Amino acid sequence: MQFGIFYEHQLPRPWREDSEARLIREALEQVELADRLGIDFAWEVEHHFLEEYSHSPAPEVFLAACAARTERIRLGHGIVLMPPGYNHPARVAERIAMLDLVSGGRVEFGTGESASRMELEGFGIPPTEKRAMWREAVAQVALMLSQTPYPGYDGKYFKMPPRNVVPKPVQKPHPPMWLACSSRPMIHLAAQLGLGALTFAFVDVAEAKHWVADYYDTFKRECTPIAQAVNPNIAMVTGFSCHDDPAEAERRGLEGFQFFGFALAHYYLLGGHVPGRTNVWELFRGNQIPLPGGSGGIGTPEQVRGAMHQFEEAGVDQTVFIQQGGNNRHEDICASLELFAARVMPEFKERHAARERRKAEELAPYVERALARRTPPREPGELPVVQAYGRDLVSGTGQYPTAEGR
Repeated sequence: MQFGIFYEHQLPRPWREDSEARLIREALEQVELADRLGIDFAWEVEHHFLEEYSHSPAPEVFLAACAARTERIRLGHGIVLMPPGYNHPARVAERIAMLDLVSGGRVEFGTGESASRMELEGFGIPPTEKRAMWREAVAQVALMLSQTPYPGYDGKYFKMPPRNVVPKPVQKPHPPMWLACSSRPMIHLAAQLGLGALTFAFVDVAEAKHWVADYYDTFKRECTPIAQAVNPNIAMVTGFSCHDDPAEAERRGLEGFQFFGFALAHYYLLGGHVPGRTNVWELFRGNQIPLPGGSGGIGTPEQVRGAMHQFEEAGVDQTVFIQQGGNNRHEDICASLELFAARVMPEFKERHAARERRKAEELAPYVERALARRTPPREPGELPVVQAYGRDLVSGTGQYPTAEGR
C-alpha cells in the first residue's frame, strides 16, 4: 500500500494579513519533507469561495511550486472541477500536460463534477447537469492529451474546432485519471469507466473492504474506459496525527479532523453561509458533532500501523492522510510525518512491489477486455486551413475584428 498527504488549505478564522501566505509556505515545506521521507503522493484540491474550508482555487500553481521543490513524490491534481463553466476542457488539458512536463511525469489527474451550491451557482452551473458536463469534459480532455491533432467536438456543453492541443504530457497516453467519490454509487461509476476512485467519504477500516470489493468486482465485470487508458486503483482518506502518547496524538490532530468534517457538512449538506461574514470556526466550536469514522490515522505508531494493516488487507491501494485540517500546527504535522515514516511506513514499502506485481497479473485479462470495449478515438479526417485574420483582411474576404468585437 502507498501513502499520500492531502491539502484543502484550510484556514479557520480569525485571519491575519499574512495568514494565507503562511499557510501556503508551510504546506510547501510539508510537501518537501514528505518527498524526503518517501511519502508517495501529495494531493491538492480545487475549490472556490469555500471560506475557511478550502483556500485552494488554483491547485496547478501550488503543485507546480511543489514540483520545483521535490524529486519523486507524485503530484495529485485532486481534483479538477470539470464542468466547462469552471474550466474549459482545452485549458484543463494544457495545464495538466504542462504540469506533467514541469514535474518530469509525476502528475495524477483527478476529476470531479462539483457538489457545493456556493461553487456551482457562483459559476452559473446547473446542478442537475453537472454529471453530464463532467462526463463530456473528461472524455474530451483525455483525447486532447493524447491525439495529434484533436479532431474537435460539437457537444451539448462545449464546442471546439480541430486544434492540436500542446504541449503533450510526459506520461502516455495521459497521466493516470481518477474520480472523486463520496458514495458507493460513485465508486461503481469510477470502476465502470476505468478511473481510479479517490474516496472522500469518512470510511472506517471495517467498511473499506466492502468499498474495495465493489470497486474491483465492478471493474472486472463492466469497465468500458472513458479515457484512453485505465487506472484501477482505490485511495481512501483518513485523519492523521501520529505520536507516541495516544492522548497527545489526539490532542494534536483530532480537532482539526473534526473541523474538516464539520466544514464539509456546512458547505455541502446542512449549513447556511453569508459570504465574507459567516464564521465557520465559531459555528464548529459551538456545535461540535462526532464523526462516524475515518480517524484511523490518529494514534500511536502501533495504533496507526494496525489501522493501515486493515486498509492494506482490505485491498486499499493508497491511504491519503488529512494532516492539514482546522488549526493543526505545522510543527506537529511535520513531527507526525517523520514519526510515521520512521516507525510505520517501511514495512508497507517492503511489501508494495510484490503486491503490485500480483495485482497487475490478476487484472491483466480484465484490463485487456476493458480496453477492447473502448470506442476508438475519432480520426481527424480532412482538416480545415485556419487563415490568419490578416489574410482575410488583405484578400477582402473578411474583416479583422474591432476592439469591441475581439
